[in-house]
Amino acid sequence: QVQLVESGGGLVQAGDSLRLSCAASLRTFSNYAMGWFRQAPGKEREFVATIGRRVDHTSYADSVKGRFTISRDNAKKTVYLQMNSLRPEDTAIYYCAADSAGLPTTRGYDHDHWGQGTQVTVSS
Repeated sequence: QVQLVESGGGLVQAGDSLRLSCAASLRTFSNYAMGWFRQAPGKEREFVATIGRRVDHTSYADSVKGRFTISRDNAKKTVYLQMNSLRPEDTAIYYCAADSAGLPTTRGYDHDHWGQGTQVTVSS
């Protein structure tokens, strides 16, 4: 059974940094594109960042561009989201997702597997 397990969330102040991790039990992890999405209370889930099989294939939502960085370690089967200069509007549950097609995608429905999420709360 495929599992994606997020960690690293927490309560921080505006301007602080957090690094989220997502450990995947995918046998062929390196073939998957990995994405981060988030959902704030009362809002729809939204795309945050994606990374393809090639680590130089990344894409970000405009709202996080320049502040967040997605990366992956195929040996550890883990994808990361480094979040700097956090803002209160970044408060949400953050989910990682895996797409077997392997190409970066901003569409949630392209992803085959999802984690349970980790809460990020940014106070002003």
